[in-house]
Amino acid sequence: MDSTSLMKTFKGERVPRITMATFKQQQVEDFYEIGEELGSGQFAIVKQCCERSSGRDFAAKFIKKRQSNASRRGVLREEIEREVNILQQIHHPNIVTLHDVFENKTDVVLILELVSGGELFDFLAQKESLSEEEATQFIKQILEGLQYLHVKNIAHFDLKPENIMLLDKNAPVPRIKLIDFGLAHKIAEGVEFKNIFGTPEFVAPEIVNYEPLGLEADMWLSGASPFLGETKQDTLGNISAMNYEFDDEFFGHTSELAKNFIRQLLEKDTKYVIDLLTYS
Repeated sequence: MDSTSLMKTFKGERVPRITMATFKQQQVEDFYEIGEELGSGQFAIVKQCCERSSGRDFAAKFIKKRQSNASRRGVLREEIEREVNILQQIHHPNIVTLHDVFENKTDVVLILELVSGGELFDFLAQKESLSEEEATQFIKQILEGLQYLHVKNIAHFDLKPENIMLLDKNAPVPRIKLIDFGLAHKIAEGVEFKNIFGTPEFVAPEIVNYEPLGLEADMWLSGASPFLGETKQDTLGNISAMNYEFDDEFFGHTSELAKNFIRQLLEKDTKYVIDLLTYS
């Protein structure tokens, strides 16, 4: 199981139609000077680019399109359209902004806000540990971004340190930016949605158990996973069985208030998971 969707089921009277995204059938190179590679994934490469008309810097995400239904290489165009449609609805200081979209025979190119401060994952690795106050500042920004999404009934479904970026890592309090909406879905009332997807150590129990999904899945994990096992099967088993503890080595100086907040996030029964629309 990886970040590619493996299985999807909708049950209900009707699935709301989404307005089709507009992809410019023009050469992205005519409008942007493409620079160095910033990162890559299974079917996408992100490069720095500069808008020729304004001189502004952006990030160009080249997504490889699947060329046939028989192929397993590339991303289905309908999945790219879903990502673009969601990004076009989003305007929040803690979420990456979509600027433009281009398409050619092999790729769809998303022109995105350039977030140059690196991944929260790398920032944490360099610092080795955060104080509770520092962690609170990051969590607050992540939750504000999520609250904005959830008001719009959008679930991210792939919230992990690699998808949480810093606008400027040298700022006194770096601004958080949520990125990568490749697995994001708009949750429709009365329509059951199930899927097996995501990154194993960060998926919620309802994903592991192939149960109906909602906004609650985003509240599961956004930092270091306490469920990581020696194998993928061990990890998924730990999640399903809720095997975790507050080891004194890592939580000896953590307040009970913070531990209680973590317990509320790591709640297997979705009825009791923190609701960002009512929690303060």
